[in-house]
Amino acid sequence: MSTNVEALQISKNSKWAGYVVTALPVLFLLMDGVMKLFKPAFVVDATTQLGYQENTIVPLGVVLVTCTVLYLIPATCVLGAILLTGYLGGAVATHVRVEGGAFPILFPVIWGALVWCGLYLRDTRLRALIPLRR
Repeated sequence: MSTNVEALQISKNSKWAGYVVTALPVLFLLMDGVMKLFKPAFVVDATTQLGYQENTIVPLGVVLVTCTVLYLIPATCVLGAILLTGYLGGAVATHVRVEGGAFPILFPVIWGALVWCGLYLRDTRLRALIPLRR
């Protein structure tokens, strides 16, 4: 049984909820990415304690800001969500490697779930791909 994407309707409430849920990780990820671009001392300290060299901080910031901007553009939002999932997966792997504890490991997982939840609430293409009800 094929699903017609055009036939799917998203209520105004669902769309607005999607925008709100999208705003949470976007604000956090943009702030994190921009801080990596400016490299304040606490960002340098935290990054080097995780085992990364200081010269990797700005490129990580560029990648994070780029992926987040792609997520914000409707035509590239799915690509942005996929790329952010990869970035956040790297954060999980980093915290697992340094034995960071449950919260630092789950924190990027939560942001990744919010990225996809926000997109699901506001995008008919994703709803057609993953129908949660019939």
